[in-house]
Amino acid sequence: MELLALLNVLLQVANTGADFMAKFGAGVGAGLAVLGAGIGIGKIGASAMEAIARQPEAVKNISSNMILSAALIEGIAFFALIAAFLIII
Repeated sequence: MELLALLNVLLQVANTGADFMAKFGAGVGAGLAVLGAGIGIGKIGASAMEAIARQPEAVKNISSNMILSAALIEGIAFFALIAAFLIII
């Protein structure tokens, strides 16, 4: 039932034309940014665990590099989300 209400709202907003397309594109962009960040951080974690299993004495070096890489990915995803929300406003 909620899906029908959401579709009804989308159809009402669709009457505005270009404004709807900008908001729809911003929503898709925000979703892709979050999806890409999640996949990237997952790959970083998997690679770090594999590297630690192969060379346990390098745990500190691997973890610090992993945290730095994850933080950079999160920063890029946050920037993309802010840009998408600015388009919506």
